[in-house]
Amino acid sequence: MSHCHDEHHDDSHGGGGGHDHNHDHSDDITPALQNILYEQLDFPKLITLNEDESNSGRAICQKTWAQRLDPTPELRSSADEQLLMTIPFTGQVRLHSIILRTSPDASSPKTLKVFVNEDSLDFETASEKEPTQVLEVSQTSEVQEIPVKRAKFGTTRSLTLFFEDNWSQGEDEETRLSYLAFKGDFMKLNKEAVSVLYEAAANPSDHKNIVGIGEGVGRSIQ
Repeated sequence: MSHCHDEHHDDSHGGGGGHDHNHDHSDDITPALQNILYEQLDFPKLITLNEDESNSGRAICQKTWAQRLDPTPELRSSADEQLLMTIPFTGQVRLHSIILRTSPDASSPKTLKVFVNEDSLDFETASEKEPTQVLEVSQTSEVQEIPVKRAKFGTTRSLTLFFEDNWSQGEDEETRLSYLAFKGDFMKLNKEAVSVLYEAAANPSDHKNIVGIGEGVGRSIQ
């Protein structure tokens, strides 16, 4: 299986951080809006392989909640029906669910394999490697939320999404998505790292009696 693997790095962020408060009452995921991880996506480092138009994978992630039903921009696959997206976060995430909008026709993706903290996957390795979880995407134009097994996604720094096939059963080589977002809890890595380093350095000294403890504590740790 051949793919056109063009990687584009663009520092433009696009989109906005605002949210729409005029909600459709039939939309069941509206109450969970505060958990959507939008500001925490590292957009310049987001990469999509086999996209028909450069940066269209990034563009659908840059849509705000208010833009979730907009038909464009849209991500379409190029050489065949597969898409591979690597989405880094600006810190550590406890992922709850993946939110997306596709279409009611056969171009809707079907099998989604999700990998945690695998930044260098290509199509071959994504096909062979055991995913963190396999999800099935519904064939609908509604915005759908697909929950993940939270225990497996508690220390997520990046996600790789492998859209392996679509609903055409091999007849349509184009896969399409128009919106992609993530819901979960965000944790800043730098504060956690400082806390862990401090405790590791401080605890051993609690059990040693050293003359001049203020001056000698650094040398007492082996």
